[in-house]
Parts: sequence; C-alpha cells; structure tokens
Amino acid sequence: MFGGTFDPPHIGHVAAARAVQGALALDRLLLVVANDPWQKSPTRVITPAEDRFAMARALSETVPGSEASRMEIDRGGPSYSVMTAEALVREASDAGRCPPELYLVVGADLVDDLGTWERVDDLKALVTLAIVSRPAVPGSAPAAAPLPPVDPPGWRVERVDGPQVDVSSSAVREVLQRGGSVDDLVPAEVVRCIRRRNLYAVGR
Repeated sequence: MFGGTFDPPHIGHVAAARAVQGALALDRLLLVVANDPWQKSPTRVITPAEDRFAMARALSETVPGSEASRMEIDRGGPSYSVMTAEALVREASDAGRCPPELYLVVGADLVDDLGTWERVDDLKALVTLAIVSRPAVPGSAPAAAPLPPVDPPGWRVERVDGPQVDVSSSAVREVLQRGGSVDDLVPAEVVRCIRRRNLYAVGR
C-alpha cells in the first residue's frame, strides 16, 4: 500500500516505489489514491480525485509491477489507511485466499505524525510499516555522529534505503503554475497526462 494524494506524482514517488519493490520483493504494489486526504484538504485546494487517479495510472506505467488503485475514491469520504487495509484483507478472504502480508509505505518524514492517523492501533495490527528514507534538508550540515533511526513504538517496521531525490508535489505545482518545465521532476507519462487534462494552469 503506497498511498498518497499524488497531486501530482513525481520522480520521488518513482524512486520510493522502486526501492520498496527491490527491498521487499512485493507481489503487488498498489498506488492508492486518496479520495479526500483529510489532513491536507482543510489547508489547500486538492486536485479532483479522478484527475489524480489518472496521473497515478500514468505513474504506474513507469514502475513495472505497480498499479493505481481507486479503492479509496470508490469508497468515498475521508481516506483512512486502516479502512483500505481492512478492505484488502476482506478481498482476500472473499476470494478464498490467505490473509495478505500488508506493507504500508511511508516516508521517514511522516513517522512522527502516525499517532494522528485514524484508528492507529487497528492499523498497527494489520500492516508492517515500510519506512523509506528521505533526503536531508538542502544546505543542512550532516551531524558529526548521526543517531540511528528509532522505530515508532508498537509497529512492525522494515527500513528501506531510498535514493536521495529532493522533490515534492508542492514544489512541482509551483513550477507548473508559473509556466515552468517539470521534465526533470515528473515522469514523461505524467507530464503528458497533466497537459492532456489541462491541470495546474498548464497551457492556460
């Protein structure tokens, strides 16, 4: 489960997806598009879910073995990872399969916020966290003797070393909104999708 707003997807998503695939030998990698990212929607305008799903589907073309999932869009309402995990377990049960071993892919920068997530104790019981390292803040000096990362309490954790890709969706949106090129930040398939759907004021 690699969930996100994907507003828009970028090369950092590609790098993280490929890193977890290589480290964990996943059978499936679901790019789960949030319907209503409830921790973001009160603070900014979110691109419509169908547009973000189209971009995630374009992103999946660049990551073999991944697939865009609209589970949370079809469910409607706020998007909670615990409900998506429960739905995947039910899906396997209904098909007569064993319960899946679920990994929840998160960036290291999100770990401190996990305690604010919906029904977090239930989520802990359902998934293993796949924590992907993120680049340091540009310009910051490395610590002389960095401390090892501390796993969040109560979670099963796999640490995944991701490549140092310093990019964010907000930075990509800013470049697009001022008419700049994002060819070095966003996969070509996603750029074509953005232009086809006339998103982020591109072409206006």
